[in-house]
Amino acid sequence: MSPGPSFVVVSRIAVAGERSDGLAAAIGMGIGGFIFAVIAVAGLTALLVQVAWLDIFLRVAGGAYLLWIGIKIWRGANQPIEIANDASARAGSFWRALRRALLVQLANPKTAIFYASMFAAMLPASPPLWINEFVWYAVVAFAFSSSRPRAAYLGTKHWIDRAAGAVVGALGIKLMWEGMAAARRGFAG
Repeated sequence: MSPGPSFVVVSRIAVAGERSDGLAAAIGMGIGGFIFAVIAVAGLTALLVQVAWLDIFLRVAGGAYLLWIGIKIWRGANQPIEIANDASARAGSFWRALRRALLVQLANPKTAIFYASMFAAMLPASPPLWINEFVWYAVVAFAFSSSRPRAAYLGTKHWIDRAAGAVVGALGIKLMWEGMAAARRGFAG
């Protein structure tokens, strides 16, 4: 539930669109969490330990994607958000929101590591983690698609977007740096 790229994307989608767009983004995050849960159960951690280049690739590629999103958010900070009220202008926005959120979730190797560590710790019987992921982002979508938070965001959009772009970009750079450092250690060892 910590603010990161997923939180930024879901909140921005919820502010710019309708509540259904925000919920689509929450569904995308839940699907991404489900995919990582399945992969974790299948032994992703063991695979990444055995195949170091795959771990490096995932970190660098995921970091590059997050950096790209951060740059897009930063560059768009001065541009107003157009809130489409016309149904024809919003056609397909549900699926675009779901796809974007899913890609952000899958680009974040930290999510994969989280799921792998949770399954490794053998959680007691409880709702699957991907459901918790969906519920959290649904709460974010509902909050940011409401009138007061939307108005607060729109009033300070420039500063919030610059900060969000910088944070997401920094997370991307950090992942890429970690991947390249792991590659250097692998080549040196």
